[in-house]
Amino acid sequence: MTDQILRRAGAGSSFPGAEGFMHSWLRRLPIETYVIVFTVALWIVLSLATPNFLTENNISNIMRQTSIAAIIAIGVMCTIVIAGIDLSVGSVAAFCGVAFAQLCGYGLDLLPAAALTLVAGLGVGMINAVAIGRLGIPAFIVTLAGLQVYRGLALLLAGGMTVGGLPPEVKDFARGTTGLPNLFWAMIAVGIAVHYVLRFTRTGRYMYAMGSNAEAARRQGINTFRITAIAYLMSSGLAALAGLLLVSRLSIASPSMANAYELQAIAAAVVGGASLFGGRGSVLGTVCGAVLFTTMANAAVLLGIDPFWEMVLVGLLIALVVYLDNMQKRRQAGV
Repeated sequence: MTDQILRRAGAGSSFPGAEGFMHSWLRRLPIETYVIVFTVALWIVLSLATPNFLTENNISNIMRQTSIAAIIAIGVMCTIVIAGIDLSVGSVAAFCGVAFAQLCGYGLDLLPAAALTLVAGLGVGMINAVAIGRLGIPAFIVTLAGLQVYRGLALLLAGGMTVGGLPPEVKDFARGTTGLPNLFWAMIAVGIAVHYVLRFTRTGRYMYAMGSNAEAARRQGINTFRITAIAYLMSSGLAALAGLLLVSRLSIASPSMANAYELQAIAAAVVGGASLFGGRGSVLGTVCGAVLFTTMANAAVLLGIDPFWEMVLVGLLIALVVYLDNMQKRRQAGV
């Protein structure tokens, strides 16, 4: 009887407190923490399930695939932070990749061709910013139109065909390694630069403020059009860079390349902790989301899983993460 009383007393005092603290602590963890844990667990399972997963060639392949996807996703994340969206990045990457290949085909040197291609990408970002920030057209509509327009321009530039005959230097970059694949180093450089802008500059703070409450940000004197322009310049500029890197990796430029990359980019950003309502998002979380989806695609190939099931799992994962994010917001708001 005494033991039962003590157990009941303990059940009503210290242990629930400890369990409640642990439960509360777990709920406060950012979404990207769960993504990292899940990705690490997936890597462990795959390393046990197939001997081909942890081979040097496969890991290098994952790094190269992740790099291009993450660069595009980082740009899209910048628009999501300000409560916007960019559905045109896949088409912009294809358009810029084809334009770069055509410029090289006309005999232009690599550096001027790459510079003009990046300028074209920035031009797309400025068009998006003016349409959204000045004309008041919803970002969804503007970038959805861009998805069609720039894919069509890519097809027109290439005549519906792939563009080959690129200089060897273009191919060598993607295949080269300096300890890690060159593409991975490019992703790291982009990630560090964007992280610095978002976390350590006034512009970055204004982007988060605008995403949290655009009207309040405007009343505080923040130039919301300038912030919108910066976000969309970053998104389209990084999409153009990804187009260049994709051409280097494929050794050709195809108007159909980077198809559906915009959906992968949004998924990586959201799974990595970005909120579609704005005001939240990080480079680390976005890269983790890209790594997770690349790993899942790689696992489907190695394990012989139907790729259609991979699409189903990715969709369910996105829905789960958004649901958990909304639950976390409601708990924080006391709803």
